[in-house]
Amino acid sequence: MRHVEFTTPGGPEVMRIVEGPVPTPRAGEILVKVEAAGVNRPDVAQRQGSYPPPKDASPILGLEIAGEVAGLGEGVTGFTLGDKVCALANGGGYAEYCAVPASQTLLWPKGYDAVKAAALPETFFTVWANLFQMAGLTDGETVLIHGGSSGIGTTSIQLAKAFGATVYTTAGSAEKCAACVELGAAKAINYKTEDFVEVIKADTGGKGVDTVLDMIGAAYFDRNLQVLAKDGCLSIIAFLGGAVAEKADLRPIMVKRLTVTGSTMRPRSPEEKRAIRDDLKSEVWPRLEAGEVAPVIHTVLPFADVAAAHRLMESSEHIGKIVLSFD
Repeated sequence: MRHVEFTTPGGPEVMRIVEGPVPTPRAGEILVKVEAAGVNRPDVAQRQGSYPPPKDASPILGLEIAGEVAGLGEGVTGFTLGDKVCALANGGGYAEYCAVPASQTLLWPKGYDAVKAAALPETFFTVWANLFQMAGLTDGETVLIHGGSSGIGTTSIQLAKAFGATVYTTAGSAEKCAACVELGAAKAINYKTEDFVEVIKADTGGKGVDTVLDMIGAAYFDRNLQVLAKDGCLSIIAFLGGAVAEKADLRPIMVKRLTVTGSTMRPRSPEEKRAIRDDLKSEVWPRLEAGEVAPVIHTVLPFADVAAAHRLMESSEHIGKIVLSFD
């Protein structure tokens, strides 16, 4: 099979397409003939050398795929050869075949094709786990979502709105802010020209929001604490603005009884990922099939243009998902 390889960390140019053996599915795994694969920031971090794969995972890049079931490992039930599936992979998605745990695999939502299905797993698993399972966002609450025009952001806005929350978000241009409002945000704040703390405090009568979903990290830590309401929760999923907050004022955590949490998806146990998968199947897939929520796809590029896909991801000029097609 063809797959993406890089031997030393570096820029997008270090990736090349080579040929290698088709993986054999282990017990509990499904072999998928890949038709499309999503591109995500963890892929960029792995290519740069800062996000190594787990020891038992494929070293090949790629964390979300869609395609056809081509083989079943021992003990797999609920899937048959030829099923159209999408999956959260532990690695190996930038390839013509990928072995994925059955517990992280779902049938395509009705009416979906490979490209739309490949845009689902990484972002929907991440958003559901961090925004709903861990932060406990519920109907009637308010949430601030940073990076609203990203794949995570566009997914978060739609899911939060669909489950009854009022959504505020930040983005870096008027075009991106407009896209966020169109997706359901009550207000999109241009972080380059506005202070999101001041805007939200004014809009909420000084109360603040119940939840913040943050991918910036240290650069926003103090202001995230300021913008939270009493008993609020800050959920951190990435550190695009740094991982070490050296001069943070922690007093708001005590005074407002705040919760600060966060997680990464890849190191989670199979049982945890199965629980997320089961929630998505019952709570989110019906909304996808009804058209209430949908992945926002910025562009679809041929598999051979993987370097261009990574350059686009690093530029942050996209709105929504970047997908590789194997057609």
